[in-house]
Amino acid sequence: MSSRIRRIGRTGFIINAVTITVLAAVTHAVQAEAYDAAPSVDGLQKRAHILAEKVLCRQPERYIGWPDIDLTHDGEMLVVFSGDRDWHVCPWGKIQMVRSSDGGKTWSEASTIIDTPMDDRDTSIAVLPDGSLLATYHGSLAFAERTGPRYDPYIEYSATIGDDVRQAFKGFWAATSTDDGVTWSDPVKVPAMTPHGPTVLNDGQLMMVSGGKAYRSGDGGQTWTMTGTVPKNPETWKSRYAFTSETTCIQADDGRIIALSRYRDGSDIDLRQTVSTDGGKTWSEPVATGMPGYPAHLLKLNNGWLLASYGRRIEPMGQRACISKDGGRTWLVDEEIILSLAAPQGGGDLGYPASAQLPDGTIWTVYYQVEKHEQGEFPSLMATHWRLRGE
Repeated sequence: MSSRIRRIGRTGFIINAVTITVLAAVTHAVQAEAYDAAPSVDGLQKRAHILAEKVLCRQPERYIGWPDIDLTHDGEMLVVFSGDRDWHVCPWGKIQMVRSSDGGKTWSEASTIIDTPMDDRDTSIAVLPDGSLLATYHGSLAFAERTGPRYDPYIEYSATIGDDVRQAFKGFWAATSTDDGVTWSDPVKVPAMTPHGPTVLNDGQLMMVSGGKAYRSGDGGQTWTMTGTVPKNPETWKSRYAFTSETTCIQADDGRIIALSRYRDGSDIDLRQTVSTDGGKTWSEPVATGMPGYPAHLLKLNNGWLLASYGRRIEPMGQRACISKDGGRTWLVDEEIILSLAAPQGGGDLGYPASAQLPDGTIWTVYYQVEKHEQGEFPSLMATHWRLRGE
């Protein structure tokens, strides 16, 4: 194959993704629009000052979900997500990207960087020490495994996909870019995935915690070695959502690796935290953090504090964040930050926030959420621009 991703289109024809990417990534920038909830959100807390809530990308009558964000060495913000979808589970998901080179004042139109016959979703992006990019994603076949009238067209579509195509595109993947996301390498299979992907450790290697297992990569995400497992207490473990689902991790200044996992057991939705003091070989038993929501994204701020951002799918719904000043030993749960309030909706299909900090100290947190407080709308790619108070 070419050294750049080729895309198999929905018709089965092979299309050169470089051409598609260049055509889609038109440099035309759109002004990010202010969201009318910002003034009320800004007045609800003392720890953060909300500068703006913005719609970064909307796709009329289409669904956007599961974004991730990182900052290039040149200061450009890159946001990846799964877009052009019917809804939460469908065959049409594409990995798309928007970018801003002016601190978030303007954002590019969405470019499609990965589109296979699977549902391409749960993507992440990481800027590596050498400036290259690593994107991970899940080529999912869940649309072919569910039942009900909504899925009938998807079942018909799945019947047209041969086993060779399924084997070629399903599973967990990683691709790299050395030109700030204009072109991408052929994807390589990876052993696991988590929505916000791997973290870059202090030594430049990558760490990913998924399904209760820790993985390390020393070659930029091309190959992975399992380094350890998170202990499972049989008295508290009841399901994959009551253990270590959708885990994020970060390395504190003192070398400890902090990981937060989605958890749900009835009304208990407190994020669970586990810690490794030996580079991911051994982990502490997960404990409740007092932060109710899921899943989380961890970011180490410029001053060494840790930021956890997470979605809230119980009333009042929306996006939240907490700060730890001591490397994750304690979290300022009494000063929880409200980043956005969301319209009440059925299953609370929103969230997966991820954050990046600019050199000026302000923070951008991206997430997916229904734009207006009305029922029946599709989620858009949204963001909150904010700064901490009282550092």
